[in-house]
Amino acid sequence: MNKHGELEIDAFKSLNSNFPLTFTFVLTEACQLICKYCYFAGKNRENHMTFETAQKGIDYLLENPHIFSHKRIVFDFIGGEPFLEVDLMNKISSYIKKRMYELNHPWFNDYMFNVSTNGLLYSDPKVREFISNNRAHLEIGITIDGTREKHNLNRIFPNGKGSYDEVIKQIPLWLKDFPNASTKVTVASDDMPYLADSIIHLFNLGIKTVNSNVVFENVWKENDDKIFGEQLIKLADKIIDDKYYIDYQCSFFSESIGKPENNNDNWCGSGRNMIALDGHGNFYPCVRFTPFSMSQKKTTVSVGNINSGLDFNKLRPFLTLDKFSQSTEECINCEIASGCAWCVGFNYDSAATDTIYQRATYICKMHKARVRANNYFQQRLMEAKKND
Repeated sequence: MNKHGELEIDAFKSLNSNFPLTFTFVLTEACQLICKYCYFAGKNRENHMTFETAQKGIDYLLENPHIFSHKRIVFDFIGGEPFLEVDLMNKISSYIKKRMYELNHPWFNDYMFNVSTNGLLYSDPKVREFISNNRAHLEIGITIDGTREKHNLNRIFPNGKGSYDEVIKQIPLWLKDFPNASTKVTVASDDMPYLADSIIHLFNLGIKTVNSNVVFENVWKENDDKIFGEQLIKLADKIIDDKYYIDYQCSFFSESIGKPENNNDNWCGSGRNMIALDGHGNFYPCVRFTPFSMSQKKTTVSVGNINSGLDFNKLRPFLTLDKFSQSTEECINCEIASGCAWCVGFNYDSAATDTIYQRATYICKMHKARVRANNYFQQRLMEAKKND
């Protein structure tokens, strides 16, 4: 390797040595559902990973500690629906543990397997076997969007039927396995009127942590921010009045949001401490850059493959990403910027040109509505705690 290549690796290592690496296996591009807000625009039943492809990716990762110096690792299984390939998942997880042991790899005692699933196959015997084999190093998130009405607006089968009744059957077993498990709620324009009731519904199911976000896409209508704010105020009152705040939390409310943002960090670790491997053996900065994630059929941004490894020349732009390089002046100078998220992959997908340096700002009004409701929540919470 020439000196230039060594300098690029050094830059990669210097950014990542204190962070975990999330290494994502895109096991399949198939799914039983066709969720309306799903960013995987090109779902199909043809493309899936083979064990040989996964094996090569794992070997490259584990046999190059001089490149991957991250302090710990998260092996992330995603689809489509990853449990459609549970046999492959079992083989991959076994091989990872075997190779880390053989190599006396420092990650052997500091790794996690993470699975994001729609939950439909959770009680399948092969899924139960996977959980049993990996329980001590495993996190599983089942996506349930809230009430039947909200969930079934977006999370549907190809015939249009909602999936709530099938998913809800799996929640008790999931919470028995993972009492502190969290779920992720996505909010779009059409389902927003159900937001407050949906979060409380999830709390009442026993899910103590609900991570929530609005979609980044340009789907928002006039007055959606007003409806969003009203729903969050309703949710805040319910959480305070019924004392859910003692044991439950929703990420829409946080002490850290709605302040000036002084640091210049990128929002995520795309291409730094996030790498995705697809079924063709190509590496991507994250799963949002894979071909079946691209809604505009743009040129995909592969940053290497299992045969030649990472291409650090292609990774170089991601190493320079920061808030200033992507954001408008309005975003940079915003007095309530903290907590306002962006996605590098969606920025690229939605930009007029093939650039990762153009931040999409479709959620601006929604973030402002969230901040106003959060200020209300924090004030009420402070008063409530004084009276506890």
